[in-house]
Amino acid sequence: MKYYEIRDPVFGFIRINEWERDIIDHWVFQRLRRIRQLAWTDMVYPGATHTRFEHSLGVMHIATQMFDSIVAKDQDFLKSELGFTEYGLQRDRVLFRLASLLHDVGHAPFSHAGEDLMPTKPSKSATTKQETYKHEEYSEAAIRYLMKDVIEEHPINENYRITADDVANFLTGKPSARRSLLWRSLLDGQLDADRADYLLRDSLHIGVRYGKFDLERLMVTLTVAFDEHEQPVLAIEDGGWHAAEGLIIARYMMFTQVYYQHTRRAYDYHISQAMQHILSEAPRPIQSPQGKFCAPTSEENIKNYLTWNDWFVYGCIEAGQGGEHANLIKERRHYRCIYETSETPSLEELATLDEITDLLGDTIGFIDQPPSATWYKFGKEDIHILPETNRDNSRRTKLLSSMSSLVKGLNPIEQKRIYVPWERKTQAESIVAKYVKKAKGDG
Repeated sequence: MKYYEIRDPVFGFIRINEWERDIIDHWVFQRLRRIRQLAWTDMVYPGATHTRFEHSLGVMHIATQMFDSIVAKDQDFLKSELGFTEYGLQRDRVLFRLASLLHDVGHAPFSHAGEDLMPTKPSKSATTKQETYKHEEYSEAAIRYLMKDVIEEHPINENYRITADDVANFLTGKPSARRSLLWRSLLDGQLDADRADYLLRDSLHIGVRYGKFDLERLMVTLTVAFDEHEQPVLAIEDGGWHAAEGLIIARYMMFTQVYYQHTRRAYDYHISQAMQHILSEAPRPIQSPQGKFCAPTSEENIKNYLTWNDWFVYGCIEAGQGGEHANLIKERRHYRCIYETSETPSLEELATLDEITDLLGDTIGFIDQPPSATWYKFGKEDIHILPETNRDNSRRTKLLSSMSSLVKGLNPIEQKRIYVPWERKTQAESIVAKYVKKAKGDG
């Protein structure tokens, strides 16, 4: 088998085989070169021009290291207690690498800024809450409909018989073999390879240190254990739980200082509005009702959706499309934040924001709030810690939330901000200042 090396700014070299190279060369994956990891963040941090392409390679690299570390440490346990075979572990490793590599192929233009334009799913009943499609479902559709040949027909795959459905099912949490569920939390969990890569990669390109954490310590302390229901889970050994805290802190710091930075959030809003305008007027089969992307429900739809990337939108904006918000982006006259609550606002603060909102009226451009800024998911997705005393007997875990005072004290970010057009900034600030002065005087 022939191998190739790709130089990476975070990890040095990433090694791939011929089969993986062919998958990387497929047009669906190459599209990721034309989707920036952090959308318009370079308007604030000029170095933030890296792409989903290099991130996906990095996720595959870290995921493989995590897998190999666990198997090297716990191979006897995996075979004797959980029924894995040598061939099964080899096949799972290959499947895991492919799923990690392809997990983001369905991302919208400008990454998460484009997710606001994903359509709603058909309602199952009148009382069912409507949900919107997620980029993971577009990734699943792209793999099933468009990557079957390159995944299934390579000579290397003769040894594994991995199908496009196997890869798609892994990403959606329904692997063909239930034992593969054990590995999925390494790609979609609280200590997963996805988070590990984007924190390190984003902080490197941006030039900040907020995303740093002890990846090496996490790697060597990963293990397999049992939860309270005697189900196998991936866990961290006792000596690594402070490293797990470090990753959680890194997520918090990157969110508050980078991902939810007030100016870059304004650009997320503007590009979403501009794309909606372009979508609603597109004289092509890519047009969808109400300025939304096509649903990932057919080969034709997913092909149309994948014609959208950052370059295509740049071209539309340069050609004069995208309406008012496209012009604001070109001229860097983004909406300005003129009022914000604290990160965890009190009821009084929220009432004040509502009153200011009423005073400003049509002056407001938009009101922003975090999508779902929770740093730690308690309950089912809690991080499992394997105490040293249980290492060789029960292998029963404890939950990190029951051990860590830091985790117990975590609060989600619920900060709200009011933005106004650039030309109305002075007027709006004057109104807010008068309100605040009067409120203090009344107090």
